[in-house]
Amino acid sequence: METHYVLKSPLQPPFASGLEQAFFGMGCFWGAEKLFWTIEGVFTTAVGYAGGTGEQPTYHEVCSGTTGYAEVVRVVFDPRIVAYEELIKAFWEGHDPTQGMRQGADVGTQYRSLLGFYSPEQELVARASASVYGSVLSAAGRGVITTEILPAPPFFLAEGYHQQYLAKNPGGYCGLGGTGVACPEVPSRT
Repeated sequence: METHYVLKSPLQPPFASGLEQAFFGMGCFWGAEKLFWTIEGVFTTAVGYAGGTGEQPTYHEVCSGTTGYAEVVRVVFDPRIVAYEELIKAFWEGHDPTQGMRQGADVGTQYRSLLGFYSPEQELVARASASVYGSVLSAAGRGVITTEILPAPPFFLAEGYHQQYLAKNPGGYCGLGGTGVACPEVPSRT
């Protein structure tokens, strides 16, 4: 079984009971994954593809723009240490959710902002936080949030060389960048 290069945890399920999953598309998955593996309470992260058509897409296919897949990161976390709300805050602040089918210089459907939820509680937090942060972004003149919020679609693990890419290649490209607008306290799911 493949293990996380940084966290030394498994990349694939099954995961220990009590852990939860989160799912984020924030543009290039290399930087998004690094953002989350640095958060205390995150058990493992893995990059992959979701939200498209066809089975077992490859990076080459996703880059073609014909599959509809987005580059995403699956985050497995311990909710006793880090709340889902904290991960959502990192998601909103870690990229520009108003850019549509791009993040910075990375353009195409694979770089769209995507938030997949695994439970009704996560959906409530995701939608409420989008509303709250959307108001703050609008007031700051940043535009409307274009993030897709949907039940977490099937996740296809990306090729091994993409996993923890920025730990293996410290000088590698990271297009991750936020708006500079702080996300207020995210509404709780409880």
